Amino acid sequence: MLPWLPARPVRFPPTESALHDPDGLLAAGGALTPDWLLAAYRRGIFPWFSDDQPILWWSPDPRMVLFPDEIRIRRSLAKRLRNGGFRVTRDQCFAAVIAACAETRAEGTWITPPMQAAYRRLHDLGHAHSVEVWRGEHLVGGLYGVALGRAFFGESMFSRESDASKVALVHLARHLADQGGGLIDCQMHTAHLASLGARDIARRTFIDYLDQYAALPADPWPLAPSFRCHPGGPERE
Repeated sequence: MLPWLPARPVRFPPTESALHDPDGLLAAGGALTPDWLLAAYRRGIFPWFSDDQPILWWSPDPRMVLFPDEIRIRRSLAKRLRNGGFRVTRDQCFAAVIAACAETRAEGTWITPPMQAAYRRLHDLGHAHSVEVWRGEHLVGGLYGVALGRAFFGESMFSRESDASKVALVHLARHLADQGGGLIDCQMHTAHLASLGARDIARRTFIDYLDQYAALPADPWPLAPSFRCHPGGPERE
């Protein structure tokens, strides 16, 4: 039977107890408050559920990760990085990025209004971050996730132009590499992420990496200027 977590205390079952589920379903219940979310990520757990479900917590085995120095930049992407005319920023337009990630998923979304509110709260507290890709003043791609030390837990990304989300991921990988390493958690296997250099590792190995990287100091992400963001671009206040 799937464990049900009360709202208090913040306590997860051991991740090994998810072994019976091929996708790593661990528990249901709890809350989407910062203390629950941060405790989850530190243990290699993340929330993923739809509108008609309770909060569901997952810890897949194997786990797909991308090490910054292993990102694969093919010739066409390298050309886009050099000549694509994109401008890349960090933490300038978090709310617009998460809203765009929710809107542009044709198969439906787990990024429901309560999830968006929870991650905006994490962003306000300095734990959730975004990378934005601009064409002029228009937001055309990006990604968001949670950072603990030098571990970045990717949640979702979007593109409104070809390769825009890949540009955001390359920027994130280079940001971590400039700090001396780390890892990007990609959660579950996809062929798209594998083509960019992500690979599967055992859950136990992933948690060992978290013990190493989440405790390391990291350069602070830039404080966002006073922007009033919308999908078409930012407006300075």
